[in-house]
Amino acid sequence: MTHNDSEQHDDDKPVGRVLSRREVLSLFGGAGAVVIALGAGLRVIPLEQTATPAGTAATGAAPTGTALPTCIVRPELTEGPYFVETILNRSDIRVEPSDDSIVPGMLMKLKVQVMDVTSGDCKPLPGAQVDVWHCDAYGVYSGVAGSPDTLFLRGYQITDEFGLAEFKTIVPGWYPGRAVHIHFKIRTDPEAERGYGFTSQWFFDPEQIETIYAELPYGDRGLPNTPNSRDGIYRSGGEQLVLDLVPFTEDEAEEEGESGYTAVFDIGLDLS
Repeated sequence: MTHNDSEQHDDDKPVGRVLSRREVLSLFGGAGAVVIALGAGLRVIPLEQTATPAGTAATGAAPTGTALPTCIVRPELTEGPYFVETILNRSDIRVEPSDDSIVPGMLMKLKVQVMDVTSGDCKPLPGAQVDVWHCDAYGVYSGVAGSPDTLFLRGYQITDEFGLAEFKTIVPGWYPGRAVHIHFKIRTDPEAERGYGFTSQWFFDPEQIETIYAELPYGDRGLPNTPNSRDGIYRSGGEQLVLDLVPFTEDEAEEEGESGYTAVFDIGLDLS
């Protein structure tokens, strides 16, 4: 499959927003919490609690509730544009359903933990629908012009009792005018006409992307022509939505039969 570099894709406009430092402090009691910078964004830890990493729950253990998510957002009662609704409730979104082929690219396990922070504490949010979709290694999307009859790299999962949804996908490629990104949507009640929904995008560390893009099938296209700093959506809170890619351990690589990365992202929804 090839990509026409002149082709442009409609990207979902973010629906809902990332909370500011001041809003997060207000939500969690102001003086009763301390804000520290950790990796992709702000993490707020109430002083009376111990600072257990919020990503702990993504390993399969029950979350402790002792640390708040990397990113806290406020959803809106609407959905974003350009979204292709599918019935693909699946964890492995690399598969093209029409012929069961697997899209080539660097394997990535994406673990998303959704938390409810509405009441001023942090607890898992089970039953939320997490949709994920992105382009392939060549910058091509399924289900749109160019590939209208395909559904690769699209799918959703329902969060479990720990608020966890897991996907198996690839590191996406790039296309002109955009930084490397993955679209996602979180809906508390997808069947309701007025359910809460948050639509946004995850981004990547450029150094990690440079390393991955040195290999096929990415290598033929070179590096992205738009860095994070020049991406309009990234500039609206994207620094808190950067995925940290951790290389597979030897055991993980042996289990999967190939090398790859794991990305864990914990996100808190303020549904007030």
